[in-house]
Amino acid sequence: MEKRRKNLINNVLQVGCDALVSFLPENIFYMTGFWGESIAILKKTLETIIITSELEESRAKKESINCIVKSTKGNTIKSLLPIISNCSACIDCDIPEILKNSPLKITKSTKPFTNSRLIKDQNELNILKQASKKIDNLFEMCTNEVHIGQTEFELQSILMCKAMQQKMFDTGYKFTTNPLIIASGPNSAFPHSQITNRKFKKGDLIVVDLTLRYKGYISDATRTFGLGKISNKAKEIYDIVKISQSKGIDKVQDGIMCSSIDSVCRKYIQSCGYEKFFIHSTGHGIGIDVHESPIISTNNNEKLDSNMVITIEPGIYLPGKFGVRIEDSLIVDNPNTLLHNFTKDLLIL
Repeated sequence: MEKRRKNLINNVLQVGCDALVSFLPENIFYMTGFWGESIAILKKTLETIIITSELEESRAKKESINCIVKSTKGNTIKSLLPIISNCSACIDCDIPEILKNSPLKITKSTKPFTNSRLIKDQNELNILKQASKKIDNLFEMCTNEVHIGQTEFELQSILMCKAMQQKMFDTGYKFTTNPLIIASGPNSAFPHSQITNRKFKKGDLIVVDLTLRYKGYISDATRTFGLGKISNKAKEIYDIVKISQSKGIDKVQDGIMCSSIDSVCRKYIQSCGYEKFFIHSTGHGIGIDVHESPIISTNNNEKLDSNMVITIEPGIYLPGKFGVRIEDSLIVDNPNTLLHNFTKDLLIL
């Protein structure tokens, strides 16, 4: 944690401040080890302070790492003022009115956290490896549980029950009302399909996208299963996506531009005549958030660095018919570490 805080302070100094104040739970967790309603302050001396209510005080003391915990019965922002009175502070959200009217020098910037969280430390990598193995277990479970007549909701319920038994939880991703993506038949043509009561039918392709949180960190993988006898067109599309993803994974290396990885996946799909049906970026970073930097997209010329963790997930989506997506998380290294070992061969259940 000390190394992480030193890195944060180095990034804070680059934006012209000497203290970091976080209101966002993801960043507070990264900086303190505590996830809860609070404000966290990191000073240039590396002194780390959590301001919270009496409601959260005991838990904050238990879960935080080398932090001073201060509780307040009143306004937590007012309690913040004397702590940063002699600092120039960088804040990771819109500046509250009470701080705008103070004489303090305050800068709004998420860069210290964005830059620091790009590279994962060994503890983060170990957690992500553990999380990914648990997701592989859930894919294995699919091979035994999926059957004709089952609904998307029913499969989600089974998987989430098993996930929670493995201490994995919903990510809280705010752009969906469901923890998972289970998309069957024509629903699989929606990359971010919502769960429905549609029953699985013979000949379906079923996209199972498992994005789950373990010990605060998120692993993300997708497999597409066939049910019963599937069409030759579905098999053709599956093979194209599989090869595209393999080319993208092979391209990943320290120092390469994100756009180059997207390009190699996209060009293969284009060569097969399906470019207009690949409608999203090739991947993204993962960690405490579902989508973190770097984004593996056409326009991102940011270069990868060792111990970044990214996804590679090309897909083809034929409206009204079906879609195929294959996704893995991997650690950028030499050689790269693929976090998921569950087969990418087309499994017909």
